[in-house]
Amino acid sequence: MKKLGVGIIGYGGVARVHGMAYRSIPFHYGLPADTIKLVGVADVNPTAAENAARELDCEVWTTDYRELLSQKDIDVIDICVPNHLHEEIICAASAAGKHAYCEKPLSNDVAQGKSIVEAVEKAGVKNQVNFNFRYYPAVLRARQMIHDGFLGRIFSYRGCFYRSSYINPNKPLSWRLTKGIAGGGALFDLGSHILDLIYFLMGDFTSVQATMETLIKERPIAQGSAEKAAVDVDDIVLMQTRMSDNTLGSIEISRMGTGATNYLQFEIFGERGALRFNAEDPSWLEVFDVKDPDQPIGGMSGFRKVQAVSRFENHKAPDWSMAPGFATTFVESQYRFLQAVSDDFQPMPTFRDALHIQQVMEAAINSSNEHRWVPISETLK
Repeated sequence: MKKLGVGIIGYGGVARVHGMAYRSIPFHYGLPADTIKLVGVADVNPTAAENAARELDCEVWTTDYRELLSQKDIDVIDICVPNHLHEEIICAASAAGKHAYCEKPLSNDVAQGKSIVEAVEKAGVKNQVNFNFRYYPAVLRARQMIHDGFLGRIFSYRGCFYRSSYINPNKPLSWRLTKGIAGGGALFDLGSHILDLIYFLMGDFTSVQATMETLIKERPIAQGSAEKAAVDVDDIVLMQTRMSDNTLGSIEISRMGTGATNYLQFEIFGERGALRFNAEDPSWLEVFDVKDPDQPIGGMSGFRKVQAVSRFENHKAPDWSMAPGFATTFVESQYRFLQAVSDDFQPMPTFRDALHIQQVMEAAINSSNEHRWVPISETLK
């Protein structure tokens, strides 16, 4: 891999994981320590920016992201800011000739998403959204098995992503609970991930029917405040979908899943077999094969756990036998993007892929508001 310089814009919780991943890549893939250089970090909070530079050992820190775009030794801009700022920053980065890696979702709405895609494609820069759950080895194995025809004709699927992060009614309002900044609630925050996984495994969505609900309709305006304000994003989303091959499926998304930490799961049922995966047990892909005999005595019919563990291509450490972790999916996602920049090939998922997910989410919002199935194609009009 060629030597590459990276600038990070926005330094909250997820940006720390990105920074850790960049630092880890040389160890994981046996690369020289100076292959990836974290050149600079930008954050609107000067104290946060200065502290981030110390954490990341960056030469440059600033409150104005444009200063990073002017740095000649920065090849890649990593965008970890609230959703409503993605369009402005990506368009500016594209004009500056910087390759763009961006946290999900792509944007606040489809119109912004289209503007982003047009900007990067016009500039010819590499681009990728951090749908990191694609990079669990078990998910990659599932995709391979589906493409190899293991399931045969797919009958249906079910996906869900539950967290308990907003069950406390006293949790105050934040940008993730504000539609003008986040674009949506659980749908955008968690739903973009599970929707992308289904898209990755099964192809395009064609229509959706959804019901969305805000379960806690008011929250304190600040920690400990008695004053409350309305919440204008969703807490829970129930969806039915139709794929391009007419396969039907259901998706459940909630930030009100009491007891759940990161309960992301999918099940896919086909004529020849079935697959299921749970991110809380990421070393395994569960597989059912209809060819297994089901006799009362001596039969082997049933779901079996197929070992996936840390089987990443070219991965040096930890070795393949060690269980994959959440952070490792960031490492793999970011490594694959940098590899695409270095060796000049198309990364995945691109911003155009993420635009499709943006369309599905917008169709879900329209469906919930209008109580009907909504074709995904309507969102591009």
